Amino acid sequence: MSNNRIPEKVTNFKVYRDGTDLMGVVDATLPALESISETISGAGIAGEIEVPTLGHFGPMALSLNWRTTTSSAITLARQEAHHLELRGAIQVFDPATGKYAIQALKVVVRARPKKMDPGKLAMGKASDSASELECSYIKLWLDGEEKFEIDKLNFICVIDGVDQLAEVRAALGI
Repeated sequence: MSNNRIPEKVTNFKVYRDGTDLMGVVDATLPALESISETISGAGIAGEIEVPTLGHFGPMALSLNWRTTTSSAITLARQEAHHLELRGAIQVFDPATGKYAIQALKVVVRARPKKMDPGKLAMGKASDSASELECSYIKLWLDGEEKFEIDKLNFICVIDGVDQLAEVRAALGI
């Protein structure tokens, strides 16, 4: 397979709690990684620059949208940390061979509930229930290769194999 593969779409995915408990029919919005930043200005700078704080991120929310209110959605409302795994299959196309392949995606989060919306009731319609969880930990793999890991409570931020906080931890003596 060539290096010119074109990622086309998520073929399918499943969400598991504690690695084994299938959560149900859901679609997910993964947490955005938005750096905590500060605007700097001063001598030698022609204007202002928004500067990220190395290895530090703002809130990371995972949203799960359910077809109907389920026991799984209610379980995620318990005020405790939940270990969730999202496992997906990404469809890629290789123009050199004209063939499709699947790229494995795995996302692991440790998250606590922020919001549980039981949805609406309408005859013959989905209830559109929703769960929103705040992630203190996220790790993502593509085809078995670790791409990033952020663990806010343990001062870990590794992106594309680079430990963003190694020098900071050393400076802090941790």
